[in-house]
Amino acid sequence: MTEGYVRGGSIAEAYHAALLELKRCGRETPVSFECAMTILVESPLSEPMISRLFFGGPYDLERYRQEMLDGILDFEVERGNWAYTYHQRYGPYIDRCIEELKRDPWSRRAVISVRDNEDDYACDDPACLQSIQYMIRGGKLDCFVLFRSNDAAKASFMNMFALVMLQKRVADALGVPVGTYAHRANSYHIYKRDYDLFDGYIARLNSGEDCTFDYADEWEDLMLEARPEVDKMLKELKGNG
Repeated sequence: MTEGYVRGGSIAEAYHAALLELKRCGRETPVSFECAMTILVESPLSEPMISRLFFGGPYDLERYRQEMLDGILDFEVERGNWAYTYHQRYGPYIDRCIEELKRDPWSRRAVISVRDNEDDYACDDPACLQSIQYMIRGGKLDCFVLFRSNDAAKASFMNMFALVMLQKRVADALGVPVGTYAHRANSYHIYKRDYDLFDGYIARLNSGEDCTFDYADEWEDLMLEARPEVDKMLKELKGNG
């Protein structure tokens, strides 16, 4: 397995650097093009936060943010339709991380295991996200996440954005600023079916085209406007239960 390491000031900049690094050092497998990847976002709330290469729109990103931070689809687990959600697994432990870091700001124990060793081996769709760790260093809250597998074309940016929003929520509860965000994927990959999409991403990045949006001035309002549509989707799902 080849190794890639990139860093960027914002989420979008770091994500784009990761795509270029994957193109440079990735290797083909029978099902995908992959490498191991570590992505360091130095200032996760800085602009530009949003990638124009993100596979989706404001509705998709707002829905995913609510899934990750608020567990809006956890009821699907209770119904037996899904084996788990990320929020259902880590949500109960966020307060414990906050309590631990209030108790000892230098603690290295604020770690949440998302993987369930028993359930995931029996599951057709085991958790890609494995763990989340928070540490306060330099007076700021740093976040470290580990993925066993991460779809670079269609999932990675959404994962990074939502986990940074979760990092901000924890930092706000602790009364400290957001520090760095480190995203590790042991398999950072492009599926064969998405090779053309990936080549298009790389071509746009190499062209010098602006491939970013600001969150605060553009997408934040668009995501707010998408909330009624998300609410409608939830009502329809719950009504069909």
